[in-house]
Amino acid sequence: MRDCPARTVIEVLANKWVLYVLGALQRNDAPMRFNELRRLLDGITQKMLTQTLRALERDGLVARTVYPTVPPRVEYTLTELGSDIARLTNAIAEWSYLHTEQILTARERFEAREASPEPVSW
Repeated sequence: MRDCPARTVIEVLANKWVLYVLGALQRNDAPMRFNELRRLLDGITQKMLTQTLRALERDGLVARTVYPTVPPRVEYTLTELGSDIARLTNAIAEWSYLHTEQILTARERFEAREASPEPVSW
């Protein structure tokens, strides 16, 4: 499993902010500036957004364009590869909307079971 090609992709997608950034860029369907993304992604820090965008750019999923203005204007867009994987992450989001209630119910059952364990009989 160490040499499995899917491992590389799964390691990228395992970061929750990657999923959110990909989704934001796909939904916007236009280049976005850093602060636009930061406002849209409630809870992300400047440092985390910077790291996430750099990782996505490194992996060829996001393109970063710098315009020679004062101050410099920087925009981010999905590459063709990024658009392709964003469709996959949208499928995950759709599945999540359909099944969140079931997951929350299962968690409640599990936590109730943990709170009052069944007696052990010998």
